[in-house]
Amino acid sequence: MKYREHFDRQVTREDVWIPTRDGRTHLHARIWRPTDAETNPVPALLEYLPYRKTDWTAPRDAQRHPWYAGHGYASVRVDIRGHGDSEGSPGDEYDAQELADGVNVVNWLAEQPWCTGKVGMFGISWGGFNSLQIAALAPEPLKAIVTVCSTDDRYDNDVHYTGGAVLGIDMLAWAGTMLAFAARPPDPTSVGKDRWLPMWRERLEALDPFLHTWLAHQQRDDYWRHGSVCEDYTAIDAAVLAVGGWNDPYRDTVLRLVEHLPDDRVRGIVGPWSHQYPDRGLPPGPAIGFLQETLRWWDQHLKGEDTGIMHEPKLRAWLNDPVPPATSYDVMPGRWVGDDNWPSPSVSWDGRPLGGTGMGAAAPVLVRSPQHTGLDAGRFFPFGNASDLPPDQREEDGRSVCFDSAPLDARVEILGRPRVRLRLDSATPRAHVVARVCDVAPDGSSTLVTRGVLNLLSRHGRDRAVEWTPGTYETVEFELNGIGYAFPPGHRIRVAVSDTYWPWVWPHGERGQLTVLPAESALLLPVRDPASDEDEDEHEGRGPIRFEEPEQAPPLPVTYERPAEATPERLVTYDVAKGEWTLEVDPNYGGSRVYPDGLRYEESARETYRIRADDPLSAVAVSEWTIRLRRGDDWDAEIMTRTELRATATEFIMDSRMETRADGETVVKRAWHRTTPRTSA
Repeated sequence: MKYREHFDRQVTREDVWIPTRDGRTHLHARIWRPTDAETNPVPALLEYLPYRKTDWTAPRDAQRHPWYAGHGYASVRVDIRGHGDSEGSPGDEYDAQELADGVNVVNWLAEQPWCTGKVGMFGISWGGFNSLQIAALAPEPLKAIVTVCSTDDRYDNDVHYTGGAVLGIDMLAWAGTMLAFAARPPDPTSVGKDRWLPMWRERLEALDPFLHTWLAHQQRDDYWRHGSVCEDYTAIDAAVLAVGGWNDPYRDTVLRLVEHLPDDRVRGIVGPWSHQYPDRGLPPGPAIGFLQETLRWWDQHLKGEDTGIMHEPKLRAWLNDPVPPATSYDVMPGRWVGDDNWPSPSVSWDGRPLGGTGMGAAAPVLVRSPQHTGLDAGRFFPFGNASDLPPDQREEDGRSVCFDSAPLDARVEILGRPRVRLRLDSATPRAHVVARVCDVAPDGSSTLVTRGVLNLLSRHGRDRAVEWTPGTYETVEFELNGIGYAFPPGHRIRVAVSDTYWPWVWPHGERGQLTVLPAESALLLPVRDPASDEDEDEHEGRGPIRFEEPEQAPPLPVTYERPAEATPERLVTYDVAKGEWTLEVDPNYGGSRVYPDGLRYEESARETYRIRADDPLSAVAVSEWTIRLRRGDDWDAEIMTRTELRATATEFIMDSRMETRADGETVVKRAWHRTTPRTSA
């Protein structure tokens, strides 16, 4: 990593209040801009988040906002209403108020004397989401966005549902995380010593756990259509640079955006990365000069300079070389490939019948997996931690029904979203089917390549629930997550099928069983012709795809503190007498830290998932958080939350509680108990 301290333009930083349209609520913003911008105006770049610019994202903000300002932009970080130091009460994620406020901020920035009137938006995850969503609202000044690790489909490609099934691991975990995050107080140094406590009480009294809302909408309805730009890609006028990683759950959005947006307004990059900005150097690498690449995007679309970025392939993707299974890779071997169209003419579909030569028996097979199948799935949101990625899949394969190819005679490269077609019958009206594609080495080790889920209730559409009629066969087909991967000669391609995947997928209330007809089932692989690499090097005189080395502004001098008693990030235990499996997870978002202004931010979290191998109704998920913010003897605030989800055969049961303290005295203490019918989950 190169840290750049000197720029062509000197940078100043200021904190300001931005009025919203209601005239009563102000959003708190931090602006980095060239010191001469009022006489030499610049475009503005907006990052708009609930994650607190004064502490939680402060280290990340220091890496990129001053860097952009030094290159001739006003780079602006705004706390969303009811979060951080902004006024008002927190709402649901991406609600109409958040997006309206965002449009208001875009217009306000364009009107400032130091702005040229052109605005860009960028962000990762939440900030990438609302960049896309605000672009779909098309405020006139918004000319370009950079969206990283985000989704165009809030129902089927987010933390709530996958393939129509409840995401047991992140539906609960993220709801618990956001309850704790939304409960954090404003900082007295920003809002004033007399205001912070009343502001905090207002936000705490307005809180309602997201989990209640998310589980009330178990099918794709208008709630999920709101903010899902896949409903109408034509609404987006701004130029879109979409960035993702093969180890991030949102990478399929990049593929869909480059497919559906016009060639002159979109480019996509998918690397080997986790849920992180790709310049941070967190596993798996290699990292790239992301800021330099985005600067080319901004200069092209906000300053009218021909930077050459629109001559790059429409999709630049990292093709992973084969690797043995591991929970972390410092650097993923592979190479960059480029395609000027997506879907690409260089990719063709290769259908491999599961009952064909080398893929297993042709007779019907029964799929009845133990309920703890999925404990080796790895983290839904890999963050670059040591235990994030899936370990050797042999134990998972043993809990599934596997179809193996013969040893490959030649290297097989795939790029895109594989699909699985299954002819099957379900013994119960409600069931899931899960397919994993693995690379099996001659020594038997099994590396997870990609996977997918289908709730059979949603097989005719995510907006409806159609129960299965046991005793009848149907053909179902579903997509797996996108991937770029090369299977080497001598290895086998394995398709592993299960009907459970805990805790990623919340089980239906009845233990089921699937009967699969292999001869009428198939794996469909998007096989990429390696000869296309030779063609792309010659296209318009382009050479091989390359990126600059990472460069950032100097890091914020933050001290990170290790806990006195470190606990494992992921711990699996088995109670033999009970037949109960427990997965304990430390999400490790950053832990405790001390900031240059003396702020001490302490954070600890634990997620627990329990299930018995023979009982789907034994599933329980718990998220617990403790956060403390203090600055000397002047300020001391604590937040403690606990969120639990369990289910009967007919309903979900949600219990949450929150306690907050200031200087050791209780500020607000609340508890919630909710139930909701299991309509399709």
